[in-house]
Amino acid sequence: MHEISLVRNIFRTLEDEFKEDFDRIGKIYLKAGLLSNVQPILMQNAFDAVLEDEPQYRNKSLEVEVLPILIYCDDCQKTTEVQQYRFVCGCGKPSRNVVQGEELLISKVEFLEN
Repeated sequence: MHEISLVRNIFRTLEDEFKEDFDRIGKIYLKAGLLSNVQPILMQNAFDAVLEDEPQYRNKSLEVEVLPILIYCDDCQKTTEVQQYRFVCGCGKPSRNVVQGEELLISKVEFLEN
């Protein structure tokens, strides 16, 4: 289950970035593109498993926002949302120019009051 290692990497990243305030982090927001191979329910299950295993993380929660796949068409110069994994622009031309959907990023962190 690669989600466990992803969650551990998220915690390490936050510990490095917020050395002094890591204990105050209450909620972590992620953005996961449909092509990132991250399923929100599996990510939440992995997050809960890490919380059980690592007591220092127990006061934190996770919210995952799934981002649709967007492609850019060079012919009509428009951005289109991919439907049913068909990478075809609204003008009918196929496109490989993915502009959204592959990311997995920490988008926001909420801190608890002192």
